[in-house]
Amino acid sequence: MDLEIVVTVLCGLAIGVGVAGVVVPVLPGSILIIGALLAWALTVTSGAGWTALGVGGLCALAGLLAGIILTGRRLRERRIPGRSITIGLVLGVVGMFVIPVVGLFVGFTAGLLLSETARLRDLRSAASSSVAALKAMGLGILVELALACAAGSAWIIAVWVHFATR
Repeated sequence: MDLEIVVTVLCGLAIGVGVAGVVVPVLPGSILIIGALLAWALTVTSGAGWTALGVGGLCALAGLLAGIILTGRRLRERRIPGRSITIGLVLGVVGMFVIPVVGLFVGFTAGLLLSETARLRDLRSAASSSVAALKAMGLGILVELALACAAGSAWIIAVWVHFATR
């Protein structure tokens, strides 16, 4: 089998895992997409490969940075400390093993609410703060997901162009 085809299939799988990793933070997301685009460009060494790396890589990098910046800015506006997010992430990972499929989200939400309740000493304020944090995280994920899908689309178009003109 041709090396280009094998690498194309493997990179497609890696990009798919990367897109899923944007939504499920335990998996690598945009960084995996950039790595797969780089591997494909180095293998096919065509204009389509380098264009896919340029366009797709910029989309994935922009998504990664936008997700971090948007989320961070919203969390700072609400004065939600990183400790609460960290506790949410730790309980999210625990929840992933305790409750299949939805445990990550349930654990993260519960950990965030518990940490904010301990910090604010008021359940109503903690719930409001936790909802704001969840919205901020959701917005960051949506922006990063959209740009990760754009990177994947750029790669798909480049694959089509590369093999059609080969």
